[in-house]
Amino acid sequence: MGGAAKTAVEWLVSVAPDPEACRWEWERNPLGVTLLPAGRLWDVLIVGGELGCPTLDVLGRCVDRPGPVLGDFEDRRTGFFVPAGTAARWVGTGVRAAGLGSWIVVPYPGRASGGVRWLVPPDGAGTLTDPVVLETAMHEAAARIAADGL
Repeated sequence: MGGAAKTAVEWLVSVAPDPEACRWEWERNPLGVTLLPAGRLWDVLIVGGELGCPTLDVLGRCVDRPGPVLGDFEDRRTGFFVPAGTAARWVGTGVRAAGLGSWIVVPYPGRASGGVRWLVPPDGAGTLTDPVVLETAMHEAAARIAADGL
């Protein structure tokens, strides 16, 4: 495992109730995933596929490096890691906010897994996406989708 992936693993397991059990699960789960609790270091805003990938494209042009982003089966949903507490304050429609009390399926960084993958892997330094920048990117992506549909 490379240095960046190892640092990312350490950052991710730091939220687990039992970091060693989390590592053990990751190593032995044939899908290469584990469940981690949201709401400690990060929340996840989950956007439908039609808007998720275009939002990530816009976000990539707005910031040097967004926070971690997950994609699921066939990109039907995209999960943006944002600061803890964001889910409790999020009022946008069409976005599922996973915060305190929610659990997220998380693949092992730097390794292929079944169903869920990193579109932007965690950097291990705790970089997260600013929810204001994310909302702006979602609006721009939605406007582009609407314009393309006309």
